[in-house]
Amino acid sequence: MARELKPATSIDARAKALALWYTAPRECNLNEIALPAPGAEDCLVTTLWSGVSRGTERLVSEGRVPRSEHERMRAPFQQGDFPFPVKYGYCAVGRVDAGPPDMLGRIVFCLHPHQDRFVAPRGSLVPVPDTVPARRAILAANMETALNAHWDAGSGPADRIVIVGGGVLGLLVAWLAARLPGAEVTLVDVEPRRAALAGALGFDFALPDAAPVDADIVFHASATAAGLATAIASAGTEARVVELSWYGEGAVPAALGGAFHARRLQLVSSQVGLVSASRRPRWDYARRSQAAMALLADDRLDALITDEIAFRDLAERLPGLLAPGAAGLTAAICYETRA
Repeated sequence: MARELKPATSIDARAKALALWYTAPRECNLNEIALPAPGAEDCLVTTLWSGVSRGTERLVSEGRVPRSEHERMRAPFQQGDFPFPVKYGYCAVGRVDAGPPDMLGRIVFCLHPHQDRFVAPRGSLVPVPDTVPARRAILAANMETALNAHWDAGSGPADRIVIVGGGVLGLLVAWLAARLPGAEVTLVDVEPRRAALAGALGFDFALPDAAPVDADIVFHASATAAGLATAIASAGTEARVVELSWYGEGAVPAALGGAFHARRLQLVSSQVGLVSASRRPRWDYARRSQAAMALLADDRLDALITDEIAFRDLAERLPGLLAPGAAGLTAAICYETRA
């Protein structure tokens, strides 16, 4: 049985919390920390779930955040500095147990590291609607990235859209694309087992050697040179290739020979740190976050959560979860004590 968690009436300035820290390459620990002194608009959130962002957290766990990106890659509530020790993560969902009266008891999402409770300003909390279960809400950060990617791409109805890379981000980009009227959407991945998931989510699947060609828009999310080459080969004349991968340190060869110039392709980056230029005059981060959260009201998206780990076991299991070639998609970290 889950333990009963009773809301507090105020935030104890001496309160402690347990948090995950990356301490060395492929090593992490659960350490006790002091919660920050609360302000008048701060909330104490008891964490229910958090999600592991495999691509980014793998680079963090391996100490592969480039020195030039140390500041830009800081998570909103990160503690410590890259490479180590660092408290990192940005997919937390919990219940407000203390703070402003109108926030008490609300289920919220926050760009917070893995921690059993935390203090955050109310403005940094995204309410989770009743249509979205708390466990599924851990996908909100990935959904926001996928939404921003479509704004950067200029996707439209009836487009032929190819997504190379069937991780969580690629799957969410494909799921959004499949909702465009008349769009032809194909996910390309080296893992044949992604075909069944693609079918359940409403789009086609192909292995790299059978990837479609003459696409109007191609998204690349595999973080591999081979995947980028496949994405470029799939693009039609004057099409846009949207690069979503973050590679960390090291050089990445790009297939810019062959027909790249003859077909006048556009290779553009998309990153969630800024609202897409096409929406920036009208959208702020809060509006984009709320829109992404509302998009999660589809039961089929539960299939993107393939692992569930108790928070108390996270330090032991996370290195294996982030190992190169590890199977699975999103891992949901459960903070409730179960009998």
